[in-house]
Amino acid sequence: MKNFISIFLLLTLLGSFSSVFAQDYYGKEKDIQQILKNIEAFSKAFMANDVQGLVDSYTADGKIFPGGRNITEGRSDLEKYWLVPEGVTVLHHKVTPTEIRIVKKYAYDFGYYEGKTKDAKGEVNSWKGKYVIVWRKVGKDWKIYLDIWNNI
Repeated sequence: MKNFISIFLLLTLLGSFSSVFAQDYYGKEKDIQQILKNIEAFSKAFMANDVQGLVDSYTADGKIFPGGRNITEGRSDLEKYWLVPEGVTVLHHKVTPTEIRIVKKYAYDFGYYEGKTKDAKGEVNSWKGKYVIVWRKVGKDWKIYLDIWNNI
């Protein structure tokens, strides 16, 4: 009986940990993998200050909703927003989706992001937050249609 209780407690504890770190993905595996690949490409473009790569992540009518600012839309305004200021370097950017759900030609994902930048004085700043993205299928690819985030 004592062994049974110990095993039960261990399984309960492991189940609690797995739910904390669980990622729920719903949809065709091929589409899920494409969205995950696009999330990673976005982070790489951001760290490389590849503004065109960032803007190309969005649909032609894509919009961003940065915390504390108006909605930004249109290719030229997206370019201006994503241009990293001179002297600033993005050292790290990682997006961790908690859930991805695909419904026909649209999908959403939400989760957390984190990053580090170094300013012109050499000071390193860390930041993190939460986000929601609405994706739209364009041809065979998935593009960001709506992108909202705010810091934690």
